[in-house]
Parts: sequence; structure tokens; C-alpha cells
Amino acid sequence: MNKVSDILSFFLKELKGCYTENEIRSMFYISIEHILNYSKSDTIISSNVELKEDLKISFIEIVERLLKREPIQYIMMETTFYGLSFFSRRGVLIPRSETEELVDWIIKDNESSEKRYLDIGTGSACIIVSLAKNLQGSFYGIDVSPNALREAKQNIIRNNVDVILDKVDILISDLSGNWDIIVSNPPYVLESEKKYMKKNVLNWEPEIALFVEDSDPLIFYRIIAEQATKVLNKNGILYFEINESFGQKTIDMLDKKGFVNIELKKDINDKDRMVKAIWK
Repeated sequence: MNKVSDILSFFLKELKGCYTENEIRSMFYISIEHILNYSKSDTIISSNVELKEDLKISFIEIVERLLKREPIQYIMMETTFYGLSFFSRRGVLIPRSETEELVDWIIKDNESSEKRYLDIGTGSACIIVSLAKNLQGSFYGIDVSPNALREAKQNIIRNNVDVILDKVDILISDLSGNWDIIVSNPPYVLESEKKYMKKNVLNWEPEIALFVEDSDPLIFYRIIAEQATKVLNKNGILYFEINESFGQKTIDMLDKKGFVNIELKKDINDKDRMVKAIWK
């Protein structure tokens, strides 16, 4: 590995069998941008540029960590979400593309007026920061994890938005305030689904942000919905990201609690992934 053109071959050779070729190429370009500040076109143009020894070592270290199935976002300590840059460190859930679709739905629904937004289980704050960057109003995020709240604070500063954070355990604490929009992407992966998950998720990302007991898969949704009935303003909206297996059950639960105009929305992969419900 002496030139820029050698890096991709190195990645493909060393990581073959651990990741698909598309995944390897994606991680290669993320690494190139992070280490050399090259775009894809820059990489082609600069293919014959000689690599200094310290840069070779940097790429070797990235590959070594990828071989341990460490997520590329944790290695780079950053990720992109809805066109914005976020810190991404172990102990906090990595933002997903399907969550970008939820954010896009909320933004398109609420562009016309100022509103009060609450993000429950804010994690890295990717949802609430993206909303604050694109909408008018007041923005709040709560989470039970000190690690998440520390990273959320840094991401708020990084993206220069005004978001208030608080440490709250939604399972044991009552919500307060009056909200126009409540959004949550709570844990929804069943414990029994662990055996199907990739090691780069299972061995590295925080279980507290991912998993729920099979015996009560809607625990967060039920508690959040119940609390939302007490703090949502008239015509306030509740948005959820959900487990694709529980779309109808989530709708039925919301209906029983008095929500109306309940919508189930599919993501780009044609999976039931988002729910919207209005409180009258």
C-alpha cells in the first residue's frame, strides 16, 4: 500500500469474508474522506499520490478495527444524518437511515408554524437536532443514559441549534409540559431477534437502546402514548419509529387510548416502520 490507488485493494483483500463488497467500498470511501479529506472524484484524480507512512498506519488501524466488527461510525467517531454531521461514539446508538425517513415525514408535516417538540429517548439527538435545524419552534430531548446526553449536548453545539436536554426515565417518570409534537424511536428489537443481528451491532451498540423483552414488546410505546394523552396539546401529533412486526398492534394500542387519524407508513425498503397519530 504505497499510493492512494492501493488503499481500496487493501480494504477489499483484508476485509473479504467479513463484509460484502458494497459494504467494504462504502467504508473505504468514508475512511478516505476522514483521513485524506478526499471525495470520490478526488480519490480518482489523486490515485497516484504517494502515501506517507503515518497515513498508511492510519488505514491499517482502521482495517484492524473493522476486522473486529467495530462499526465504522465509532472508528471515525462521527456520522452523517439528514445532511448533518454528528459525533458517534460507543455507548450511543448509531443513527439509521430509516430514522431519517421519520424525520423527513415530521419536517414535511410541520413546516408551516412554530411548535413545541419533544424527543423521547433522544440518544445522539439526531432527530431533535435535525428538526431544530429545519423547523421553527422550541425543541427538547430526554434520555435515561448519561452517555447519550453527553453526546447529544456535543451534537447540539456542533450543529449550532437550540435544544434543551434533560435526564428522564420514561418508564418511571411522568412527563410535564405542553407539547405539539412528541417523537420517539424507542427500543423495539425483540430479545429473540438477537440471533439474527450482525456482530457489528450486537457486540458494539448499547443494548439499552435496542432491545425489549419478547413478553412486552410495546412497553415503551404504551407508556409514551399514555403519557402523551396528558401532555399533548389539542391536535398534537405523536410520531413513532416501530418494529415492522408490530404495526397493527401499535395502531390498535393508539386507537384504544383515544388517538385518531392513525397512519402507518412504510420505509424505503417497504417495511412498516413509522406511525403517526393525532390527539384530539
